[in-house]
Amino acid sequence: MTSPFVWHGGALEAARQAFGDNGPWLDLSTGINPDPWPGAAGLILDWHRLPEASALQELERAAAAYFGVEPAHICAVPGTEIGMRLVGQMLGGPAYHVTPAYRTHAEMIPGSMPIAAQDAAGTSATLIVANPNNPDGRTISRTDLQLLLRGRSDRSWLLLDEAFADVDPRISLASALDDAERLIIFRSFGKFFGLAGVRLGFVLGPRTIVEPLRRLLGAWPLSSAALAIGAAAYQDQQWIAQTRLALPRAAARLDALLNDHGYSAVGACPLFRLIEAKDAHALFNRLARQGILTRPFANQPHWLRIGLPCDAADLDRLDRALRHG
Repeated sequence: MTSPFVWHGGALEAARQAFGDNGPWLDLSTGINPDPWPGAAGLILDWHRLPEASALQELERAAAAYFGVEPAHICAVPGTEIGMRLVGQMLGGPAYHVTPAYRTHAEMIPGSMPIAAQDAAGTSATLIVANPNNPDGRTISRTDLQLLLRGRSDRSWLLLDEAFADVDPRISLASALDDAERLIIFRSFGKFFGLAGVRLGFVLGPRTIVEPLRRLLGAWPLSSAALAIGAAAYQDQQWIAQTRLALPRAAARLDALLNDHGYSAVGACPLFRLIEAKDAHALFNRLARQGILTRPFANQPHWLRIGLPCDAADLDRLDRALRHG
């Protein structure tokens, strides 16, 4: 298996080189909304000037209202990946990451050790966990998250990756944020809003974390485009409400199609599904030869993650590839 495909989703250039480019590729290798927020194209951006501090403040106010926290507890970052790595360097110390996991979780804090979800409550060291989880879509109840939070010592943290929590805000633990809590949350803009190229994310936490992180990022941490797009999108309540209804319906259609082909999809996140196959790498290659990119895993040869098709045409294309490949 070529390393780019098991390392992360979205490796279209590598797919073209490996399998050819005989038509438009259907990229189902990511967990990004295939029907993005449509307002970005209509925004007028001033590329001549450096971004104003007021634009960053406006973005953070809009995002804070969306997450249900005070602006003092939020810091915008140029992508959640960077936010995770910076916070990990700030904290250090012994840490565990719940497996299976997004690969950056293992790299956030040097020496982080893997731990199974059922054993997570037994450690008082810093704990890194995603909710919903990537790649299996597992969700953790608020009650269990509160238990994990209460288990932190004065020198440890609960680091909670909520990159896929936008579809159902009840999943989020943001309401528990407080200067006295050992809780830091990471939120992604690009996945739910379908605009991963904007490179926008947020770190939510106590001011003892947020304020030094702001200083570390410097005066212009985000581009004018990220500031304008993020501020406008987070205030588009109609689109947000419609999308929260549409994504689970689209995921149900994908589940039905996969079931027709003998695959039982798992996961509570409607932006992707995980299936088990006898040889998932062979299935990956079979789909890739037909121009459909999915996400295999080096250490889980029976797993294949499939992102959400955009529309009926993409769903039909996946159906044909599975049926006749």
